[in-house]
Amino acid sequence: MNKTHQTLFERFDKRPLFYLWLILAIYLFVNSSMNAFSDWTEASRNGEVPPFQLWEPFSWEYTSAISNLLLLPLLYWWFRTSHTTFQSIRRWISLQLLASLLYSMAHVGLMVSLRKLIYMLTEGQYDFGDLLSEFIYEYRKDLMGFIWFMGIYYAFTFIYQRLKGEASFVQESENAPTAMKVSDNSTQMKSPEHLLVKKLDKEFIIKVSDIEWLESAGNYVNLHSGGRIYPLRATLSGLMKRLSEQHFSQVHRSYGVNVNCVDSLSSLPSGDGEIQLKSGKVISLSRRYREMLKDKLR
Repeated sequence: MNKTHQTLFERFDKRPLFYLWLILAIYLFVNSSMNAFSDWTEASRNGEVPPFQLWEPFSWEYTSAISNLLLLPLLYWWFRTSHTTFQSIRRWISLQLLASLLYSMAHVGLMVSLRKLIYMLTEGQYDFGDLLSEFIYEYRKDLMGFIWFMGIYYAFTFIYQRLKGEASFVQESENAPTAMKVSDNSTQMKSPEHLLVKKLDKEFIIKVSDIEWLESAGNYVNLHSGGRIYPLRATLSGLMKRLSEQHFSQVHRSYGVNVNCVDSLSSLPSGDGEIQLKSGKVISLSRRYREMLKDKLR
C-alpha cells in the first residue's frame, strides 16, 4: 500500500461506517435519479403526455432511497449479530427470510408515509394501490435489495479486515515468533511487549506500550495507538489480565487504558467519571473501576 493509499485508508479508518453509509447514499440517489428520469422518458416517448408530473417519479424514487438509508443502521446491526455455521444453515436462512420480510414492511411503511406527506404538501393524494398485491411486488424488490445489502456488508467486512490487519501477540523466545491466543486463563502467561499485525502480505511489529486505550468490540478488542486501530481477537477481561503488569487498567466494562497516557480524571453527578487522555480522547470511567485505576496511577 503506497503512501497516498495509506493516508486515504487511515482517514477512512477513523469513521468507516460513516464513509460506507455516505458511499451507499451517493449510489442510491444517483441510481434513483436515473430510474426517475427513465420513467419520465419512457412515459413521454413518441410525444405522448405522461400521466404524471415530472416531480412525481423523482419523489417515488427518492422516498424509497431515503427509507433504505434510514434502515441501513438496523441492517448493519442485524448482519453483524446473525452469524451461522454449517450446522445451523437452515435456521440462519429462515431468520434471514424473516428479517427480509420485516425489512420490507418497514421500508414500504416509511416509503408510503413519505409519499403521502409529499402529496399532501402539494395538495394531492397518493394511492399505493391494493395493499396485498403491491406489497408482494415491493417485497420481491426488497428481497433482492436485502440480499444486495448483505453482500455489500460481507464484502466490505472482508476487504476492510484485510486492509486493516489483525493483531496478535508475539511470543518472545529464541525460536521464530508465534502468535499466542488470549483467553481469560492467561494470568500465568508472560506479559507481552509487542504485537504482530498482519496486513495483506506484510507483517508489522507494534509496541504494547504504545497502545493508549482499548475498546471491547464483540469477539475482538480494538487497540488504539497513535490514531490507528488494531483489532485483536480476545475478551477485554482476559486481555487486561495479561497487560496488568504493563500499566494497563480496566476502567469500564467496555474500556481499558494505558495509565501512562492518562492526563486527567473528572467526576460526574452520577458517581461515574471521565478520563481524558493526553491525546485528547475522553473515555468513560465506571465507579466500579475508579479505585483500581487510582492504585495504578500511584
